[in-house]
Amino acid sequence: MRRFFYITALVLLGCMLLAGTSLARDKVRIGTEGAYPPFNYMDSQGNLKGFDIDIAKALCEAANLECEFVTQSWDGIIPALLARDYDAIIASMSITEERKRRVDFTEKYYQTPARFVKHKDRDIEISKDDLEGLSVGVQRATVSANFINDNFDDVLDIRSYATQEEANMDIVSGRVDLLFADAVVLQTGFLDSEEGQNYEFVGPSYTDEEWFGEGIGIALRQGDDDLRETFNQAIQDIREDGTYQEINDSYFDFDVYGDE
Repeated sequence: MRRFFYITALVLLGCMLLAGTSLARDKVRIGTEGAYPPFNYMDSQGNLKGFDIDIAKALCEAANLECEFVTQSWDGIIPALLARDYDAIIASMSITEERKRRVDFTEKYYQTPARFVKHKDRDIEISKDDLEGLSVGVQRATVSANFINDNFDDVLDIRSYATQEEANMDIVSGRVDLLFADAVVLQTGFLDSEEGQNYEFVGPSYTDEEWFGEGIGIALRQGDDDLRETFNQAIQDIREDGTYQEINDSYFDFDVYGDE
């Protein structure tokens, strides 16, 4: 009899643990930066807005997940994921081989190039000779920063910032000669603003997979395969049912997803 109750208790405990795991999976904490317009930013009322945020909400709805957002500075966004402060990162993170050594990724949910920006009155060409001695502002710990450091550190004075907005302010104040970042972020977050009216793109678009990866994906802890596949299915679902296109069109006049 005692053995029967012991086995029954173990079975009940196992069921409770399974129920608890399922319940925990039904609620997902999402880490994002909140300082990278138009993809993720805080509005004047302190609410999270942006393409990343709307996509995240659509994915959670498609997957029947209850999602909660957590803001985190970019420098610490992967360490905080690994420390279990949240379960996934939806913050315009490029899928690169370097990052894959620390985290897993879903399939991409968009892909855009990086470009330089200069003042319209400056005669600057993007070549090693013409860039000699000039300064460039980049957001640190980004693929753009890695690209600039690997390809232009012998000619450019590279200045790193915690956020892209800080870099934008410094080109306006004359502290740097160039910016380098995601082209859409520079266009909508700077060039389209009042402060950016006197600035323009210069040089080519950069998409080299060695630095810019396979597009922008959702980062998760390694081995969290169930959640990764849940998000992959949700990305496919919102692409097929028109939700993705509706969100895309509310921010951009082009297809931000890129090539299939």
